[in-house]
Amino acid sequence: MPTGVALRDPRTQLFDAAERVLLRDGPSALTSRAVTDEAQVAKGVLHRHFTDFDDFLAGFVIDRVERLDAQAAALRTAAGTGNVVDNLAEAVTALFGSVAVAIVPLLTFRVQLRARLREAWPVGVPVLTEGVEMVAAYLAEERDLGRIAPEAEVDGLAPTLIGTAHLLFADRDARPDAAAVRKMTASVVGPVLT
Repeated sequence: MPTGVALRDPRTQLFDAAERVLLRDGPSALTSRAVTDEAQVAKGVLHRHFTDFDDFLAGFVIDRVERLDAQAAALRTAAGTGNVVDNLAEAVTALFGSVAVAIVPLLTFRVQLRARLREAWPVGVPVLTEGVEMVAAYLAEERDLGRIAPEAEVDGLAPTLIGTAHLLFADRDARPDAAAVRKMTASVVGPVLT
């Protein structure tokens, strides 16, 4: 008699479970037992696919960062259309409405995870660095289209916007409303709009 149900994609199932635990209970609650319980699989499933829990967490973070590629492509596609501030405010809201905000304290909380990620991600905090790159690419496209001043320093504006947004979204229990996000975005990029 079978002892379990075959898993179609155990990595995805485990990563999705980790995201739910992280968003619901915070980084201190993210344990291998919590993940496997949430995924409704035996604890051995996690250890069959990853060398240890930090290997699992590194895979989880990288998987979630890679999911930002579609969002970055959509933002670049928006260049030249709509309102620059609205496009950025929407992108920032989507970025920080995802698991991104929860990953930052996870990285702060787990020293071994940071060390493991340095092998694949030598500089910066993975999710925030991707957000900066996404915004910088969009701003450069808008600058090339003439909607942002030619002298605009996109490599300075992008981290300013992401850092300010991170502070705005940092409280998991009190999300900023759309007006607050738009106001923050306009304060950062408004001076360089043409």
